[in-house]
Amino acid sequence: MTDPADAIKQRKNGLTRVVSDELAENMRQGWADTERRDLEPIPQAAHTARRRADLSARFPGERLVIPAGNPKGRANDTDYPFRPSSDYAYLTGDQSEDGVLVLEPTEDSGHEATIYLRSRSNRENGEFWLDGHGELWDGRRNSLTENERLLGLPCRDVGMVADELSEATGPVRLLRGHDAGIQAALRDKVTAERDEEFRTFLSGMRLVKDDFEIAELRFACEATARGFEDVMHVLGKDDATPERIIEGTFFVRARVEGNAVGYSTICAAGPHATIMHWVRNDGHARPGELLLLDAGVETNNLYTADITRTVPVDGRFTPLQRKVYDAVYAAQEAGIAAVKPGAAFRDFHNAAQRVLAEHLAAWGLFGDLSADKVFELGLHRRFTLAGTGHMLGIDVHDCAQSRREDHVDGTLKPGMVLTVEPGIYFQEDDLTVPEEYRGIGVRIEDDFMVTEDGNENLSAALPRQADEVEAWLARLRG
Repeated sequence: MTDPADAIKQRKNGLTRVVSDELAENMRQGWADTERRDLEPIPQAAHTARRRADLSARFPGERLVIPAGNPKGRANDTDYPFRPSSDYAYLTGDQSEDGVLVLEPTEDSGHEATIYLRSRSNRENGEFWLDGHGELWDGRRNSLTENERLLGLPCRDVGMVADELSEATGPVRLLRGHDAGIQAALRDKVTAERDEEFRTFLSGMRLVKDDFEIAELRFACEATARGFEDVMHVLGKDDATPERIIEGTFFVRARVEGNAVGYSTICAAGPHATIMHWVRNDGHARPGELLLLDAGVETNNLYTADITRTVPVDGRFTPLQRKVYDAVYAAQEAGIAAVKPGAAFRDFHNAAQRVLAEHLAAWGLFGDLSADKVFELGLHRRFTLAGTGHMLGIDVHDCAQSRREDHVDGTLKPGMVLTVEPGIYFQEDDLTVPEEYRGIGVRIEDDFMVTEDGNENLSAALPRQADEVEAWLARLRG
């Protein structure tokens, strides 16, 4: 008899503590050869190769290390669903936990890229059936040879990477914050300053999307539009609908057509719509109220849509709801018109916010102050709160660590993708506005690609104008 804990990590209070020699030998035998030999490269392989070449050109002579990250514990021996670091996925197309991409400098000032991954479960020591993360528990992993075919990269066993990196010489840059073991192995070889410059460059690489990314974002928007239609089918006209029914309905679409949701779905009904990131979703959408739904499908390659619609639960806006909605729609139209190549990134934000300031001032919410003065002082922000949009891609707030001069202080270029999402939020306890306004929140959000001569609305399948929204609801709900 042998104790499996000698070789394999076991639950402390697992029911089976020993494995007979006969069972161990039995489990080593009789397994078919499942190696896949007819694999083609993944669709983005040519794009990831080009991206790595761009990265190599920026940091000649330096070793570059980009980890995928490790699973995060949720409770005891259960983990959260794993998602690799965005930079790792962008450069490899791989989504394996514990993976590490290493770009080793070569004498010609280029790099040789190697990806370190977990190999197939070991059948000699019983890992594949005894370990709670072995193949019979978590599913089959690709072999290293299979991954080489799929990713177009040399693959080595990840068990070797920490030792090899600890012996590395010369300058090293590490994408920090994803793998404590790798970070420890490189403790004396990296500097915070170099690594921050590395993170900034990696984030900035994604500012302009390539054809593969545009196709992914286009599909994400199309699938998200179908998810919104699913929600409208379950939204009750006469009875309250739990926000979690709405959340769950959209989640089904996200899992059927993609990997998951790209971020926690906001199902904000009634006064909850005034909370920017309402994700508790523990209320009800009641007739007479508005539902603000902010959701996005994340594709199987991890690109996400980010769309918001605000709809009347019973199908018809009240006059006051429409008044607020039309102001937000006008602001979005102004913002959209400012999305074009060569425009300052901030132009669409300023255009939308100015329109909102004009409407709020016209409603008498700032006394005798002019709209220009309200905008100058930023007083409208009490009711608009956030910026009007952000970059979108493999992260819902993409390129967040990029250089300011290339991003918020830069100009728009063809291939950039961003959201335009103005809103007005009258808090339920805000005594500075008439009582009838309190608890009304409206946001309209769409995803736009900058083109050579303007922009394209990737989420145009969903109606935006108030009459069109009402007609859409009527059609979907019979």
